[in-house]
Amino acid sequence: MKLSAITLDCADPLALAAFYQRATGLELHPKSDADFAALGGEGGLSLGFQRVDGYRAPSWPDQEVPQQLHCCFRVEDLDEAEARLVRLGAGRPEQQPNAGRWRVLTDPAGHPFCILGG
Repeated sequence: MKLSAITLDCADPLALAAFYQRATGLELHPKSDADFAALGGEGGLSLGFQRVDGYRAPSWPDQEVPQQLHCCFRVEDLDEAEARLVRLGAGRPEQQPNAGRWRVLTDPAGHPFCILGG
């Protein structure tokens, strides 16, 4: 068995795909639409985004609306990557469990994700 895709729920798949496309440089799948969008990943792994009616963003760090899953991305320079992702539309929660080793950010749909240095 081999992992082939990770899919995030959201209200606007194309908008969220655009954020991650700018953040990662991955290519948008040509059959992406308003209900489901995907980015082609390295080694065949895809990152997908599916429209969910009544979507509620995770409320990290509290668990009123649990995150259920988060993605981690390795970066060369934490400070530079964080600044670039915030310019692209990421949020930066006040609580940072270990800001020297990784940063917790949120995508435009509210999903927490981490960036890890080098």
